[in-house]
This record gives sequence, structure tokens and C-alpha cells, in this order.
Amino acid sequence: MVGNRSVATTLHHDAQSVSAMSFTTQLMRQCYAVARKDFASEWKTRFAINAMLMFVLSTVTMIAISTKEERMTNGVAAALLWVILFFSAMTGLAKSFVSEEERGTALLLRLSTYSSAVYFGKLWFNIALTTLLNAASVLIFFFLISDITIGSPMLFAVVFLCGSVGTASATTLIAAIIAKANAKGALFAVLSFPVVLPLTMSGVEALYQALIGVAFALALDNVMIMVSYCVVLITVSFLLFDAVWLD
Repeated sequence: MVGNRSVATTLHHDAQSVSAMSFTTQLMRQCYAVARKDFASEWKTRFAINAMLMFVLSTVTMIAISTKEERMTNGVAAALLWVILFFSAMTGLAKSFVSEEERGTALLLRLSTYSSAVYFGKLWFNIALTTLLNAASVLIFFFLISDITIGSPMLFAVVFLCGSVGTASATTLIAAIIAKANAKGALFAVLSFPVVLPLTMSGVEALYQALIGVAFALALDNVMIMVSYCVVLITVSFLLFDAVWLD
């Protein structure tokens, strides 16, 4: 009898393990499918890519023309670069959920896909898109404003990556919130700014430290704040996404 119970218990645990593994596998597949769909849609329309690149190109060009007679300080360059990265993200990232409502595919996603898979699929897409376009923005910025140099490349790369991930994680949930609103574009920037403000404060200071060549260890406080911001925001957004998405 004891042997039968132990066998039954073992089989029950094995069944639970298989069920958990199958759920995880299915969740990962759905995340990949959502991200792949968004990449295919963006590659077809190129709405976010064109909007963000045109904003960056026009903004950096105007800055370069207006400051050609003066040497830009590192502090001003760090603030301007962060402003460009923030507002370029505002021009394109809202489409990740708005397009689902406009095309009428949001209901299909709600019925056929786990909400957590939708969130992480959209998050992966936003992180990848933000990182790629921010990299292009940085190259355009330093190409047109050539008197600014990066003193600490490693610190700059870490701050750049944390800023891209933090901006994408902040705007993913906000894009889901404003997807059904009438004034989507205005609401997206207004709601995003206070959420991204803590990241902006640490990010601008860390960018300035990277430009003037501060050692990585001396800028660790700002880097840890940015990393913590990303972790906390992704966790909170994941916990709140069900209520936003299924409402």
C-alpha cells in the first residue's frame, strides 16, 4: 500500500512537472509569435522606424545648425541626447497596441493568446526596436555634432542599454492603457513623462559621466538606479497588465 502511494505521488509530481513545462513552452512560443508578428508588421509599414528616424534626423540637424558657432558642453550634450531619445520613442512606440485596436486584431489576441505572452512579446519588440533606433540616433547625433566625444565607452554602452530597456518597459504598459483612447498621441507622451522621469534623472547624469570619462565604479550608483528601475517597472507592469489588457 505504501509502495502504491509513493508511486502515485511520483506520477502526480511528474504530471505536474510535464504540465508546467508544456505551459512554459507554449508561453514562450506565443511570446515569440507576438514579437515576430510585430516585427513583420513594422517591416511592412515601417511607421515607427520612419517616424522615429525622421524626428531624430530633423532634431539633430536643427541642433547642429543652431550650435555650429559655439562648442557644446558635455552637460548640454547629455541632456539633449536624452531628450532626443525620449521623444523619438514617443513618436513610435505607442503603435504597438494602438495598431491592434485599429486593425481589430486585439480581440483575437485576447482570445487566442495568454495575456502574459502578449505583454512579453510586445516588450521584446519594443526593447529591440528602441535599442536599434536609439543606436541609429546616437550615430546621427555624434556624426552631426562632432565636437562631442565619449570619454568612457563602456559606461556609455551600459547607460544606453539601460535607457533603451527602461524606456521600452515604461511605454509598453502605457501604450496598452491609451490604445482605446481618442487622443492617443497626446496621452501617450503626457502619461509617459512622469513614469520615465526617475530614469531620465539618473540617465542624464550617467550620460554626462560617460561623456567626461568618469570611471565605471564612480558612476555605479546611477547605473544601479537605472537597472533597478527596469526590474521594478517590468515586474509591476507584468502584474498590472492583466487588468489593463482584459478590461
